Amino acid sequence: MFEYIKGAVASLKPSHIIVEANSIGYFITISLNSYTQLNGQENVKLFLHQVIREDAHQLFGFATEAERELFRMLISVNGIGSNTAIMMFSSLSPDEISNAILNENVNLLKSIKGIGIKTAQRVIIDLKDKVGKSPISEQFVASADNTLRVEALSALVMLGFAKKPAEKEVDKILAAQPNLPVENVIKLALKSL
Repeated sequence: MFEYIKGAVASLKPSHIIVEANSIGYFITISLNSYTQLNGQENVKLFLHQVIREDAHQLFGFATEAERELFRMLISVNGIGSNTAIMMFSSLSPDEISNAILNENVNLLKSIKGIGIKTAQRVIIDLKDKVGKSPISEQFVASADNTLRVEALSALVMLGFAKKPAEKEVDKILAAQPNLPVENVIKLALKSL
């Protein structure tokens, strides 16, 4: 299984990218979301997911690890294949998909081409707990100006602390001292948890 690829952009289209690495051109299917992030770059690093079938070997590429993790969660749902998951990322941003799952927004999910009401409900039922507990998926749920909070929470959850008490503690620390570096926020939270 491939983890990631680094190389020069030989061609970039809204549906795929060709990355040249060590004189080999790799055709990688991407979402519109990844295309937007990669547009204008000469060299890229893409996180990969490989699908091997009888008739094809496909590579799917993602600009971030968090997007790839959400993709892998989506394809674990019965009725959602790799191409449907890519279509979801092309219709909505990863944070919109995560928020739709967490807020049980069936209508937003079924507005995506290829997703009916039953599939949208299945996505919510199967993934609500996974998306809520995943530290990497936290990046989508939080806003961009909240990265310090997300990094601190991710570290605490990875250390084995429950999410809800860790959230309360981090929020309390950041309310009192919003300009603390992430290491100090984690240290203070560790002392009181």
